[in-house]
Amino acid sequence: MTETTAQQPRSLPAKPGPVLAMLLVVYVFNFLDRQILAILAAPIQADLGLSDTQMGLLGGIAFALLYSTLAVPLAWLADRTSRSWVITVSLVAWSGFTAICGLATSFWQIFLARLGVGIGEAGGVAPSYAIIGDYFPSSKRAFALSIYSLGIPLGSAAGVLTGGYIAALVDWRLAFIVVGLLGVAIAIPFKFIVKDVPRPVPVAGEQSPGFGAIAGVLARKPSFWLLSFGAASSSMLGYGVAFWLPSLLQRSFGLDLVGTSQFYGAILLMGGTVGVMLGGWFGDRLGGKDRAWYAWLPALAYVLAIPFYAGGISSHSVSFAFVLFLLPQALAYIWIGPVLSAVQHLVEPRARATASSMFLLINNLIGLGGGIYALGALSDVLKPTYGDEALRYSMLFALSLYGVAALLMGLAGKQLRRDWVAEV
Repeated sequence: MTETTAQQPRSLPAKPGPVLAMLLVVYVFNFLDRQILAILAAPIQADLGLSDTQMGLLGGIAFALLYSTLAVPLAWLADRTSRSWVITVSLVAWSGFTAICGLATSFWQIFLARLGVGIGEAGGVAPSYAIIGDYFPSSKRAFALSIYSLGIPLGSAAGVLTGGYIAALVDWRLAFIVVGLLGVAIAIPFKFIVKDVPRPVPVAGEQSPGFGAIAGVLARKPSFWLLSFGAASSSMLGYGVAFWLPSLLQRSFGLDLVGTSQFYGAILLMGGTVGVMLGGWFGDRLGGKDRAWYAWLPALAYVLAIPFYAGGISSHSVSFAFVLFLLPQALAYIWIGPVLSAVQHLVEPRARATASSMFLLINNLIGLGGGIYALGALSDVLKPTYGDEALRYSMLFALSLYGVAALLMGLAGKQLRRDWVAEV
């Protein structure tokens, strides 16, 4: 596989809007099923007698292990077969395992169910990135990916609010069952609306790029490694805060389950939505003038977010903490549109899902798998010294990860100028 190949020019589909909307709906359920565990952590721990370390395993490695590793072969399968079918089957699988979480009666039962959720979600995201890449031109792709990425704050907020209210009114088990069955129900309309775009036709005698060839192209591009590890560093903090903030609000701020869901759900909806949209908008405009900005914009956002996160975590006032958390919640999502768009441009169109899955492998295995567990384990280590405030200090120490992420993204900017693959 060469970095640019001769292909017949492709025409973009006429009506990408409904497809993007349906992909967004599925992504909302992706994060709803993923994030619901965070708001339900306290009742699950009380019911099953689990420690912070065990909850960190459930939220992190139990989900991320197979989610990250299986994403690569499933994306390769999607590139070679049908991206929409891979997403449809994956949706049914992760939603079914989410419902099964509600039947667990021990740590290992819910651990295995979370593994199943990870297996299903492994086939959802990278093929979706590739479909968006097929439906939208390069000049609008960061913004389109940002629209899709609204599924992160919307799904997270829905998981927090839905899970919190159902658990408060009935119990945590019903919350898992309800959201899981709802996910299964949307699989049919999804497959009806989302169709695969015919792939660019290669010149005579040219083979579709193999997995090894795609991996070789990415391995030779410094920008891929810098973007991937920069995103992974930020995701360790991002996923860690997303998972443990509800517990912090209950332990250190004294909020009940419903109050916690309202506080965090509002932050996700307001801050997260604004951040995702601004990232895509600024990414397309600044990146259109200088491709380095696809990396420099996230780096700037990380640096600005650190003091506000520190203030919110350290605060003892619920209202003041809410204001302080809003801005860094927005800044935490700035990177999504620009970086995902940049990764799409490191390979030719036929290899987009595979390239995205390799990026997600690094980002999620380190960020999702390591961040949630690390913050939970550090909280247990600090408990003899700080008592009920151990989780607060664990989150404060973790803010250094944004400094690492900013440095790596800053270095990635110049490399993007050289590694970019122009479209035909």
